[in-house]
Amino acid sequence: MTVWDRPEPPTRPAPLDRERIVVAAVALADEGGLEAVSMRKVAARLDAGPMRLYGYISTKEELFDLMVDEVHAEILPGEPPAGWREALRDRAHRTRRAALRHEWLADLLGGRPTLGPNAFAVREATLAAFDGRADLDTVLRAVETVGAYVTGAIRHEIADLRAERATGLSERDWQRASGPRLTRMLATGRFPALARAVHDGVHVDAETSFATGLEWILDAVAAKLARPENYSA
Repeated sequence: MTVWDRPEPPTRPAPLDRERIVVAAVALADEGGLEAVSMRKVAARLDAGPMRLYGYISTKEELFDLMVDEVHAEILPGEPPAGWREALRDRAHRTRRAALRHEWLADLLGGRPTLGPNAFAVREATLAAFDGRADLDTVLRAVETVGAYVTGAIRHEIADLRAERATGLSERDWQRASGPRLTRMLATGRFPALARAVHDGVHVDAETSFATGLEWILDAVAAKLARPENYSA
């Protein structure tokens, strides 16, 4: 039986419920990452005994599932998307914005799907946007492909942000510090393709890079969906 299927115990002697527990856990994770979340710390935040929490949540893994589902409420679109491309684009950008607000989400993306109501609603809105546009297997592969890109891009961006905080070096500072080493390596002539990329490539910010890569993936999905054999009867 999942955590969503189990009834909650009585709230006495002090008011407590899963929603309050999850909100407190999300706040702790926002402040200090997943390592800052424990039953003891959540209980202290709620001024409750740790053992009381186990009446509502059996394991920390269940708590993480509930936290992920809580954030999925921020990913759920306010209005039904106009089509499949808009649905996937909107979901991707909403997921990225949610991960930037809750960096710990990047550590939990890409695993087994959560079974919470908000996550179900997000998946339903995504699949419904295809509405017979292609056979089911093609639709599922399309959604998985875009999801894999989104997860990878978000994790890369969050890793960069964490590295910046850990080292105290901005990306520009890091480039200055590593410049001499990079210059020496490229001067050997052993890496001509990399040298062209470094000298002639155009740097873009993380948001632009994410949006550009996403559109390329969506173009590939559109090309796949355009094939006659992928249309539903």
